[in-house]
Amino acid sequence: MREPLVFLPGMMCDARVFGPQIAVLSAEQTVTVAPVTGGDRMEEIASGLLDVLPRKFAVAGSAMGGIVAMELLRRAPDRISRIALISTTSLPETPQSAADYEPLITKLKAGLLDQAVTSIVRPEHLAPGPVRNSVRHLLASMAENLGAEAIVRQARALQRRRDYQPTLRQCHVPTLVVCGEHDTLTPVKRHEFMAGLIPQANLALIQDAGHFPTLEAPDAVIAALRSWMDQPLVLNRKALA
Repeated sequence: MREPLVFLPGMMCDARVFGPQIAVLSAEQTVTVAPVTGGDRMEEIASGLLDVLPRKFAVAGSAMGGIVAMELLRRAPDRISRIALISTTSLPETPQSAADYEPLITKLKAGLLDQAVTSIVRPEHLAPGPVRNSVRHLLASMAENLGAEAIVRQARALQRRRDYQPTLRQCHVPTLVVCGEHDTLTPVKRHEFMAGLIPQANLALIQDAGHFPTLEAPDAVIAALRSWMDQPLVLNRKALA
């Protein structure tokens, strides 16, 4: 039987961002969703998750969830059997990009949640077509469910995140990197670069999808995840040392 699969949602998102994947894959294996709201640093969030997650698991993270997944890999490589990184980045914030979160945080603290959501994910970050509006409406609903306080913590964690390139260079488990071809928030070139760092990485470029391929092209993401889960396990070299 396949090892448990843990989904990590992105900033402002809950389990619904993986809704189509959970509906299908939960019939085939143990699937769970872990929140990425348990602190204002990636290290704190990951530490809290490691206290409650299975001893060994596969992890798939979207956007901020992918960054948390990389922190889990950095902290506990012996517990990660495989990793999928979706619409994310291994790079730290620059001083300017970290400062760019401050207007967002100001909006959130002022109770302007709708404005905060629309300032982060704009229409051009998603693929054109009828799905675009439904994804944005769902994003607003998920953000409301999390609440402004949790999203402020997420923004702080993103501001302070480390460079995960060294972690990925030491990754020796099956790795999937997923990017929507229309994603202008974390674009294709960034994912190509990230996949190139990882010895065991496969890159899946998803047509007709932007920053939320799990919702914009769910069947393509399900197929990519199934292929990734079917790959033979590769023992982590650090665990063997």
